[in-house]
Amino acid sequence: MKKFGLLPRLIVGIIIGLIVGTICMNAQIEWPIELFKTFNSIFGSFLNYIIPFIILAFVAPGIAELGKKASKLLGLATGIAYLSTIIAGTSAFFIGKSLLPILLNGSQELNKVDKAVKPLFEINIPPFMKIMTALVTAFMIGLGMANAEEDYLYNVIKDFQEIIQMVIKTVIIPLLPVHIAGIIANMSYVGKVASTMAAFGKVFILILGLQISYVIVQYLIACQIGNRNPITAIKNMLPAYFTAIGTQSSAATIPVTVQSVLDNDVKEDIADFVVPLGATIHLAGDTITLTLASMAVMMLHGQTVTFGAMMPFILMLGITMVAAPGIPGGGVMASLGLLEGMLGFGATQKSLMIALHLAQDSFGTASNIMGDGAISIIMDSLSDDEE
Repeated sequence: MKKFGLLPRLIVGIIIGLIVGTICMNAQIEWPIELFKTFNSIFGSFLNYIIPFIILAFVAPGIAELGKKASKLLGLATGIAYLSTIIAGTSAFFIGKSLLPILLNGSQELNKVDKAVKPLFEINIPPFMKIMTALVTAFMIGLGMANAEEDYLYNVIKDFQEIIQMVIKTVIIPLLPVHIAGIIANMSYVGKVASTMAAFGKVFILILGLQISYVIVQYLIACQIGNRNPITAIKNMLPAYFTAIGTQSSAATIPVTVQSVLDNDVKEDIADFVVPLGATIHLAGDTITLTLASMAVMMLHGQTVTFGAMMPFILMLGITMVAAPGIPGGGVMASLGLLEGMLGFGATQKSLMIALHLAQDSFGTASNIMGDGAISIIMDSLSDDEE
């Protein structure tokens, strides 16, 4: 029997939330919503508690692994991947700034939803450290491990990473559909769910459109540098694209991605080097999603979206998502700290971000690996120039 995936479970959670919220609104019954709010309060508190550990467990070893492989070729590939990610996020900001106010026009603000019903009780779980403290600590430890002669601390952090990954897989991911159901039930109870779902549908279409457009631009540039036909290059990468849609993992798609890159006449040593590296550090598709989705959530909560607030967030995304955990929604899990620390997101906003990201995770992953193919073409050409 095929395992019931996370996305279907999220959809079931949304449907249950709609049903419960609508019934409670029509019957003027509040206690089911109070139960959901109580669960959401506890889950949100636990999420805030675990975020600093997620940052430490995944950002620190990711930086250490890059540092240990220091070379000119690595630095060049990393620079191109980071630049691509930043361009993707910046493009998403300007397009979102232009189109989101039009697409979300008429959508009701969500900033009063949390006040509609109070939880029965609350359990406060203070974080071990603040978000920015965790980020700075992760960078410090990562750089230290990269320059250390022994791997003792690195091995300890990797063991800790496995513990946090287990918590995400066995606690956060399984309970997430219940959390989303609670949020939707509360929205439905106060009569705001219809406009919210319609708004998210428009944002979803905008995200997919920008991801596809960015992939095309990447290949136009890469094929101009590498003297290849962009149409043929994209066609050769389609097996990797559709495999990524199925696996939802850049890492799991690596064998197919490597073969697709080889079909574009990229040297084998370049393909074997760039594709696994890109699967770890090149997350342009996720950056487009997180930028547009965060802007939409901010607008729906009545917050003003500015370039000054979003640009540092985009710059940090490209670093923080390095070695994002190999789980569904790894990119958004790694970025929760930034959403809270830099954009001021609360528990409900972060949960909406997780739901939005997971809804398109397959396409974001596919967009990421298509970008890896474009970078491989560029690196192949640059390596020829150095010979």
